[in-house]
Amino acid sequence: MFKLRTLAIAALSAAAAFAAQAQEINFGIIATDSASTQRERWEPFFKDMEKKTGLTVKSFYAPDYAGVVEAMRFNKIQVAWYGNKAAMEAVDRANGEVFAQVMFADGSFGYKSLLITRQDSPLKSWEDVQRNAKSLNFGIGDPNSTSGFLVPSFYLFSKNKIDYRTTFKTMRNASHGANIQAVLAKQVDVATNNTEEIDKLKAVKPELASQIKVLWESPLIPSDPFVWRKDLDPAVKAKLKQFVLNYAKSDEQEKTILKNIYNYGGFRESSNDQLTPIRQLELFKERSKVEHDAALDAATRAKQLAEIDAKLAALKL
Repeated sequence: MFKLRTLAIAALSAAAAFAAQAQEINFGIIATDSASTQRERWEPFFKDMEKKTGLTVKSFYAPDYAGVVEAMRFNKIQVAWYGNKAAMEAVDRANGEVFAQVMFADGSFGYKSLLITRQDSPLKSWEDVQRNAKSLNFGIGDPNSTSGFLVPSFYLFSKNKIDYRTTFKTMRNASHGANIQAVLAKQVDVATNNTEEIDKLKAVKPELASQIKVLWESPLIPSDPFVWRKDLDPAVKAKLKQFVLNYAKSDEQEKTILKNIYNYGGFRESSNDQLTPIRQLELFKERSKVEHDAALDAATRAKQLAEIDAKLAALKL
């Protein structure tokens, strides 16, 4: 009898531990800036999430974008804020699924990639950058960054048949925040960035923002998605979605919290379909690379181009 009671208590304890674990989520944040800066921006949002959902929310700040994707892949995190390119990686490799999209405070759902330099730089345009490339130190974004890497790689480099790895005097990868600092400190001459980061800088440090000059801006990029693992408990998904989609609808404090993150103003429901333009960019970039690869024979090139074109057609261009 005692043994049965002990087993029953152990089973109840295990069940309670499992239930507690099921009500805990780990939320990943990509490294657009230092972990300390990101923590300062996002922790108030997570505290509200805990309060309104009853979930225990643990935040995860990786040193690079790939770290957040890999954490989701191995179920170390269950939910994440990504850029679109990193979200695509998470959907394809980490059992991820887009469920929400951030809205900016002005009601828009997009932002732009930028090429920036110092205000006192003699460079006035992207054409100037191309003409002087061999004498310039260039700062590009994390390889999994949509606005820091993918978009400028396509529009500035692939479309102009430029190999960014060999064109400039030096090339370095860094976060958006680090690239802004490098431009201001004259450690790089030009760098990629985005309107989110520059608008944030204008709001908190206008004296520094005034020292930055924009040389190029991209077409509109879909604003960032929230992604969860597809196998997350449906009850937890429901709580998260309700919280996210209703956040900052009317509460002024919530609006302030979102504005302090990246001038966000709310969220709307979304799906993996929002990643389609990013998939198109990746495939166009790949197509350009194959098309101009002198090492490929004609038959191999034709075969690879046909495969890419089939993928593009499948995206319903």
